[in-house]
Amino acid sequence: MGALYERLQRLDPETAARLHPNDAQRIERALEVQRLTGRPLSALQRERAVPALAERPLKIALEPPSRAWLHERIEQRFRAMLAAGLVGEVVALHRRGDLSLELPAIRAVGYRQIWQYLEGQCDYPTMQRRALKATRQYAKRQLTWLRRSGACRVAAGADAEARVQARVAERLKAL
Repeated sequence: MGALYERLQRLDPETAARLHPNDAQRIERALEVQRLTGRPLSALQRERAVPALAERPLKIALEPPSRAWLHERIEQRFRAMLAAGLVGEVVALHRRGDLSLELPAIRAVGYRQIWQYLEGQCDYPTMQRRALKATRQYAKRQLTWLRRSGACRVAAGADAEARVQARVAERLKAL
């Protein structure tokens, strides 16, 4: 990956400076944008396609009431996805022969673990455990981002809708 990063440093030093040299996906994307548009990604990102908003947006997010509640929901959802044919979906992609774990889409949570199962790297129960663990880790990263984003957080629960409506009403009154 060193050669691609060095190329990006020559073509778009600003983007290269904010990317880690091992971030292959973003390096490749920045080079692709340069090749397709003839312009550095950093220059395109500086341009504002949409004028700034007159008001600050109201950010609202539902936060799970507890980690245990979240883990239970993750497990329920994953089992429902398996029952709905997730493994069959990945089998069809695996059979194509032109995809691999090197591709970002196949490295997605769930897909990666099923792909490994299909390649004999683990048994079915291990695949399930690994997928659930990866999903929980991903959810934790999302919650960390959410907390740092400054979004207004409203815990999930029976009264969540009423609390969201109250926040929106407060904001509208302030306008």
